[in-house]
Amino acid sequence: MFSHDIIKKRILVFGANGMLGQRTIDFYSRMENVQVLGSSVEDEPVYDYADYVQCDITKRDNVKDVVFDFYPDFIINAAAFTNVDQSEIERETAWKINVKGVEYLAEACRVLDVHLIHISTDYIFDGANGPYSEKAKANPLGYYGRTKLASENALKISGTVHTILRTNVLYGIANSRPDFVRWVINSLKNGKEIKIVTDQINNPTFIDDLVQAINKIIEYGKQGVYNIGGRDFLSRFEFTNIIAEYFGLNKELIIPIKTSELKQLAKRPLKSGLITIKAETELGYTPHSIMESLAIMKHELVL
Repeated sequence: MFSHDIIKKRILVFGANGMLGQRTIDFYSRMENVQVLGSSVEDEPVYDYADYVQCDITKRDNVKDVVFDFYPDFIINAAAFTNVDQSEIERETAWKINVKGVEYLAEACRVLDVHLIHISTDYIFDGANGPYSEKAKANPLGYYGRTKLASENALKISGTVHTILRTNVLYGIANSRPDFVRWVINSLKNGKEIKIVTDQINNPTFIDDLVQAINKIIEYGKQGVYNIGGRDFLSRFEFTNIIAEYFGLNKELIIPIKTSELKQLAKRPLKSGLITIKAETELGYTPHSIMESLAIMKHELVL
């Protein structure tokens, strides 16, 4: 009898120190048949449950060295310059990270025949007539959305095996800056008034649902574009009130305003959100409701 070692899938996650990166690495670090490696621009990881290597995706040689050294089967690109307003000011930086970085990843993937899974956003749409299907025409309002659309287009012409997952309003637990849910909880617990817009509509995405969708892409080897969003379509104001009610916080501190009153540098898509029928049909994607997601988060949050 011969003993055979388990052949492990090798998964490389860029943007490992971000919310999605951490949650993805945590998920795969628990699987015996996967060898996962995290990478971010920072010198050190914010987690201690998987291997890590520093990489600046805006540097072609750095990307090539990391990818060729690990020789992954799949790369998950969760790295991005996501500050929507700052993207209007730091356009060169946003383009380098969101577009050139993706081009460098695609180059390396094409050489090794690696499947690249890239995270995109509903900000490629103008929010005039959402929610949007995968086939809807893109029309970004701001520079951040333009860079993310450009990254999708760069992938589509790259010749690389790839999947694009579009998502919106990502929330959940990670060892990083607070997500929207934790920001609301912390603000209201401390008695702070928070101004929340009533005219931005979308279907917030629970981070664990997005991780499951990524895993389904890897399991089935699916390519193309998939929308990944939550089950509930609602305004940011309604979302905030649900959070406050669930955690027993003072809803009177939630002040309704219009997006235009915030005088933000970048325009936001208002009537947005993502239709997920394709992912539900082809991947078996089953998103949690907001109430179910908050119940899961409550077990992990230190309140």
